Amino acid sequence: MWQQILPGLRLKVFMTVLLGVIYPLAITGICQVLFPYKANGSLIESGGKAIGSELIGQNFAKPWYFQPRPSAAGNDGYDATASTGSNFGPTNQNLIKRVQTSIEKFRKENPDYTGSLPADLLTASGSGLDPHISPASALAQAPRVAKARGIGMDEANRLISRFAEKPDLGILGEPRVNVLLLNLALDREYGGR
Repeated sequence: MWQQILPGLRLKVFMTVLLGVIYPLAITGICQVLFPYKANGSLIESGGKAIGSELIGQNFAKPWYFQPRPSAAGNDGYDATASTGSNFGPTNQNLIKRVQTSIEKFRKENPDYTGSLPADLLTASGSGLDPHISPASALAQAPRVAKARGIGMDEANRLISRFAEKPDLGILGEPRVNVLLLNLALDREYGGR
């Protein structure tokens, strides 16, 4: 009996050490050498303190900041430990109510914008932590941000254009703007609030 069990146990221990210890340590070491910024979470620091990550959305509620798309992650949203979408189907009344609430909130906070609202301003992403909005969403918020900051619309639009990212490899994904990077640029160029 042990002649049949021992080879399996030895293989299990060997594979556990190889794939559970050696391989992860090797990959972590390689990534630390080749891509240290990305391997450490793409953290953005200010004054020696981490203030966010390029990869995880966070809430900006003040009128002088661009705001991210709604979040379904956690009870109050933007909880990185509870990354999830809402999982509401298109006919779910909770989704309809949340979208209507988002429309009312946006119209109240952005009275100078009269165009149609981009969908990403009204719906949460699959993770609830998407750090990007579409350029159209940023442009929809530009009148509010420009007014609150006391800057011209041309300046706000120029900043949005500067931070608009093209699809990866020219074809993967959609054009997007990282909200945290855009708001940090606002603070750098026009003073933090």
